[in-house]
Amino acid sequence: MLTQYFELKHAYPDTLLFYRMGDFYEMFFDDAVSAAAALDITLTKRVRQNGEDIPMCGVPYHAADAYLARLIRKGFRVAICDQIEEPAEARKRGNRAVVKRAVSRIVTPGTLTEDALLEARNHNFLASLSEAQGLLGIAWVDMSTGDLQTQPSSRDGLSAALARIAPSELLVPDRFLNDGGPAADLKPVFNDWQSVLTPLPTSRFDSANGSKRLESLFGVGALDGFGTFNRGELAAASALVDYIGLTQQGQQPKLTPPRRWQAGDTVEIDAATRASLELVRTLSGERRGSLLDIVDRTVTGAGARLLAERISAPLTDPSDIAFRLEKVTFFVDADPLRRAVREILRRAPDLERALSRLSLGRGGPRDLAAVRAGLGAAGELHRELSHPAASLAGLCAGITNIQKDLANHETLVEHLTDILMDEPPLLLREGGFVVPGHSAELDRLRTLRDESRRLIANLQRRYAEETSISSIKIRHNNTLGYFVEVKALHGDKVMNRDGFFHRQTLASAMRFTTIELGDLERELSQAADKALALEQEIFAQAVSDVLIGSDAIIRTANALARLDVASALAELAVERRYVRPSLDGSYDLEIIGGRHPVVETLSTDGDDFIPNDCNLETAQRVWLLTGPNMAGKSTFLRQNALIVLLAQAGSFVPASVARIGVVDRLFSRVGASDDLARGRSTFMVEMVETAAILNQATERSLVILDEIGRGTATFDGLSIAWATIEHLHEVNRCRTLFATHYHELTVLTSKLPALACHTMRIREWKDRIVFMHEVVSGAADRSYGIHVAKLAGLPKSVTERADAVLEQLETGDKARAANRLADDLPLFQTDWSRADPEPALAINPVEERLATINPDELTPMQALELVYTLRDLLDGQTDTKDDGPFSFPRR
Repeated sequence: MLTQYFELKHAYPDTLLFYRMGDFYEMFFDDAVSAAAALDITLTKRVRQNGEDIPMCGVPYHAADAYLARLIRKGFRVAICDQIEEPAEARKRGNRAVVKRAVSRIVTPGTLTEDALLEARNHNFLASLSEAQGLLGIAWVDMSTGDLQTQPSSRDGLSAALARIAPSELLVPDRFLNDGGPAADLKPVFNDWQSVLTPLPTSRFDSANGSKRLESLFGVGALDGFGTFNRGELAAASALVDYIGLTQQGQQPKLTPPRRWQAGDTVEIDAATRASLELVRTLSGERRGSLLDIVDRTVTGAGARLLAERISAPLTDPSDIAFRLEKVTFFVDADPLRRAVREILRRAPDLERALSRLSLGRGGPRDLAAVRAGLGAAGELHRELSHPAASLAGLCAGITNIQKDLANHETLVEHLTDILMDEPPLLLREGGFVVPGHSAELDRLRTLRDESRRLIANLQRRYAEETSISSIKIRHNNTLGYFVEVKALHGDKVMNRDGFFHRQTLASAMRFTTIELGDLERELSQAADKALALEQEIFAQAVSDVLIGSDAIIRTANALARLDVASALAELAVERRYVRPSLDGSYDLEIIGGRHPVVETLSTDGDDFIPNDCNLETAQRVWLLTGPNMAGKSTFLRQNALIVLLAQAGSFVPASVARIGVVDRLFSRVGASDDLARGRSTFMVEMVETAAILNQATERSLVILDEIGRGTATFDGLSIAWATIEHLHEVNRCRTLFATHYHELTVLTSKLPALACHTMRIREWKDRIVFMHEVVSGAADRSYGIHVAKLAGLPKSVTERADAVLEQLETGDKARAANRLADDLPLFQTDWSRADPEPALAINPVEERLATINPDELTPMQALELVYTLRDLLDGQTDTKDDGPFSFPRR
């Protein structure tokens, strides 16, 4: 047995080998040690003939999925090794023959298909990355649904693309991970996805052979009908299909033809922005509290996954967005129909995943039942949408398309209904899922299996009538099996009858058998096995019938998901008072009465949320937002970004009016965090993210920035924030919301015509401040940080001392200095080679000395000495031609 184990383990060295032995999957040696620790199960041992201990542990075969899920979450890959023959067959080859075993599949994070291992409302993507002829390509597939997609990618855009896909497993050529290799510049991206990387030999990423493999898979002579793919995409998709074949031991799920993502079709959102805005996960990694969690009203798993995909990748084409919004509008206006549709959808199972398991040979009776129920629900929905009331509500093109894809499955539904029980068992090996009457032979075998006593009694009664011996009995023992027994005095009557054969004579009885009884005995002993085998044949034929129409079933599954999303977003709009946005190709952004979709929902009373307007038009495309902490600056910034994303995803939005010139890229730099694993401080992370914005934002982008420059010295931070605003205004020319506590920046309105100042409104009352959470025109003159510190509960002695220090620091004429800076500092130059050198920010020594003086504490002599000191400092500046913006005028 161990010889067989070592052979299999040698073939799959990088996996845990689940070695089937009876009712358990056993693990040995290092596999056992690792698995026992990961699963918190007992590590036992077996002693070899040489006295060596073999560590071992095992998990029950019938409960393996639960253990597999835990191992996969901890990063293990598992090879499932099953028995491929019965022990009785092995014994025929000799007493010491080992039952034949083979690996049936390799379970990896990206190749899961079982419901027990997956989240119903989330995709589980297996992705692949390759490069050919200098072109990067990404391919990804959800094996549980068969949805195959590809995308060309630039090196700069790779991180954002992977953040959108969020693969559970990422295949890369091993040469990509070599130091100094062709993808050395992508090393930072790979570091971000280190935990899900699966390196494969570079030879598996062959674009030429890959094209042929894909053509063969989809039965076409060329892939042109599916789109134009670059060589990198073909290589990535080929490696993906090859890897699926390897892990599934030659089995292929039903894959859809590759769907290509074009650059620019969706809003590009980098990983930092996704995390900052908490689109599908909060910063803690939870779905609860994210934007997706708050807006998700879907009632099917497929609908939830489609909504997540749309939130992650909003569209950029106004006509495509309008196409989605029309469907939502239809259901907003058709309230009774929306309720009826959602009630039917609640009964629709996950067609996509059931079909995928059936195509892999991994499905069971309940997957067939899911197909039946899903197609049945589709038929109901088709009839509902065909009702005259639906037509009166004004069917749009999108709803009409869905209606067409839901139809024409009545024959298959009836066929499956004729075969399957209403509630079939989970596992195929359990049997009992074919309805009585479908197969006469199966009914007969079931009768033999389940009614053996009645059959024996009927046969005994017939023998009694034929022989006129009322005491005749049919009995059974382990030696003779079934036999006919009569009292010794009736022995001669039976002995002389045709068809009765003598078996045994006792003192008081004689025993006989018949051909009919022998046949019945054999049938009874084999009936259960034959019944199960026949049911499995019927199941296999039914699966074949389903897979023949798989393309139409996939279209129906997609239609159900689209219908779920449209009706769910309509439900959200009605429930939360969302309005339909207007999207166009302009560069404006006008939101009236905007609300934060998450904050208003999670607040104690959603009606308490204060709506605010935002109007980033061409004349004022940059807003500089000042105001105290806790006043709502970050909420205001985020809510406008989320409203834009919801609108371009095809949803109504939380506002009174929303007119949006479509955004091509969204950048968010809100909040502070470090990246110690990569040696980055909080400020370094801030600068890296700011650099990405300044290097990539276009005129059509939307940028929200909060507190740029806060992680360093005051003047350093002010300088960086100053230059950043200038760059965004003059070079990027994008729509920007810029929140800051550097009030000196407000003087830039005199130099930057498209910059407008806004602030968070507050009220002061009895040495306290009241946050109004309203955005108004103007600028704050202070940050009220000490007031917030008091609210946070800092000791009174600390806040009083802070007040005293602040009073001293504010004695300098900072406003005058900032105004001089705006007057004297040249505007940001786009051509660095011709830019005049900017004067350094310097502190005048006279002002610096005066700031340290408390006049009330000076003696007359000290005051006189101070006058001479100040005069000497002033005289020391007379030789300079330009003392910077903070200098005193020369006398």
